[in-house]
Amino acid sequence: MKQWLVGLVWVWCLGWSAQSFALEVYPFQNAEQEALYQELIHELRCVVCQNQSLAESNAPLAVDLRQRIHEKIMLGQSREQIMTFMVERYGEFVLYQPPLKWSTGLLWLAPLVFLGLGLLMLGRLIRGKRE
Repeated sequence: MKQWLVGLVWVWCLGWSAQSFALEVYPFQNAEQEALYQELIHELRCVVCQNQSLAESNAPLAVDLRQRIHEKIMLGQSREQIMTFMVERYGEFVLYQPPLKWSTGLLWLAPLVFLGLGLLMLGRLIRGKRE
């Protein structure tokens, strides 16, 4: 009886996880359109989940954005037009790799600054122990 219950729970969990991670399937006219779609949904961040791409997220907004991207591709819009739309609508946060410019400079340089400060503090700590 106990094994039957454990098996039932496993089947339920597998069914639930498969259902929660299912992506929509959209028809495309050619392989280039499908490749563009896949590229875009992996390069754009889900603004709800923040640490997931649109491809990884199952949030309702991510589902809507994947549908919107599909529609724009089917209308013949280019990669640049779609990316421009997304940035205008959601800001540069929607990009996993924001461009290097003055407004995003701190985002790109902060890890180097913190690494340098950490190394400087470590050097002073080691030098203080030697003396």
